[in-house]
Amino acid sequence: MNFNTLKHRCCFLQVSLMCLFCLPSLMAQSINTSVSSTSDARALDALLQDYAYRAFLRPRTGVPYDGVVPSNLSGIKITAMRLRSGSLRTKGVKMYKEFEIPIGVVEQPYVERLVLVYQNLGQWSMRYYSLPNYTYLSPVLGLLAYDASNLSATNLPELDIRAFGDPIKIKFSDVQSARDGSVPKCVWFDLHGLVNFSNLTSSNECSTIQQGHFSIVTESISPLSPPISPSTPPTSGGKKKTDREVWIIVASVLGGLLLLGLFAFLVLWARKCKLRKKMQEMEKAAEVGEALYMTSIGDTKAPQATVTRTQPTLESEYVP
Repeated sequence: MNFNTLKHRCCFLQVSLMCLFCLPSLMAQSINTSVSSTSDARALDALLQDYAYRAFLRPRTGVPYDGVVPSNLSGIKITAMRLRSGSLRTKGVKMYKEFEIPIGVVEQPYVERLVLVYQNLGQWSMRYYSLPNYTYLSPVLGLLAYDASNLSATNLPELDIRAFGDPIKIKFSDVQSARDGSVPKCVWFDLHGLVNFSNLTSSNECSTIQQGHFSIVTESISPLSPPISPSTPPTSGGKKKTDREVWIIVASVLGGLLLLGLFAFLVLWARKCKLRKKMQEMEKAAEVGEALYMTSIGDTKAPQATVTRTQPTLESEYVP
């Protein structure tokens, strides 16, 4: 195993440990931000638009017509009202069920006539718009705009209506009293599942500049456990739960220390392997050459061979 391979394995181990430590946090975030199925709510909107349009037998502009929902959705109330686009923008609607629509509401894209579909989900509010840790004080009310050019059309896309002057007011008529200490809030669900909270503008009244679904909620308060008397020993179930939590914490700490020690051991081993390889390369390089002795010639040191291969011969020895 060379050093590069060992280095890559150490990096892989480090990344794996980081993923293991981050995984619980990511899971917790995904669970806390999850909302009830938006697709179910959008399918309900399409179905209610179909049944609301069926109420238009001989429609008159500006007159609300109550629709009838299927028997399996009993408890939901729907109403449809056809308006001219110019009339909505210049006159508004004084009161459409719980909605007060001011002057200056414009739709996008522009259509000559539009239909405002009103929804009251009643006891179905929690089914289609679930809010963890919150309690509904009123049913969810919906206000959606559609094109009125074809009153027999189904699965129509919603128009985007916005108030450019005063906001649209929602005056809730069926509101439960909030618990002592809790503060009621307005909640708005847009067509993409976004949830937005705001303060009430007045008693049982909210405001908005866009269409969507609206209600009044309050944060759920978990019941407080009664104080334990000093003479009453804790229950065995609570003790087991506490012991289990302690063991989980201890095991997590020991596991983290063990993984940290293993990682440190791998780093030290990698350094040792690298040093050993370097020493072997130096020894191999030293064995290839031949060492020469040094001698001094004046003030200079120079290499000197220990043995000469050919003995010098004087030419005078061969002269007769």
